[in-house]
Amino acid sequence: MEIFGDAGRFGPLDESGTGYVEHLKVPDLSLGTYSLRAGCEDTQDPHTEDEVYVVTGGRAKFTSSGETIDVSAGSVFFVAAHEVHRFHDITEDLTVLVFFGPAEGSRSS
Repeated sequence: MEIFGDAGRFGPLDESGTGYVEHLKVPDLSLGTYSLRAGCEDTQDPHTEDEVYVVTGGRAKFTSSGETIDVSAGSVFFVAAHEVHRFHDITEDLTVLVFFGPAEGSRSS
């Protein structure tokens, strides 16, 4: 068993106002916390793995496949591999648990 005490807590950011901390990576799964400062731009590219997002804090909008939703603490949603997606209109610092299956970066395309 592993316990991830900092998972889902707002973490360190780079100069763009975003940050990602990986907590777990095994062949079939990875887990990390994605943090975005209010007002910043989410510039992520589509991933080669499926993702489940669990918002643990903050408020924003999220767009994927032409659909936009409001997200806040408690929002849980799925994004298929290769799907263009991003957070935007971040009005409160946003903290998101991200589960990748299989592990992030494990598929080449």
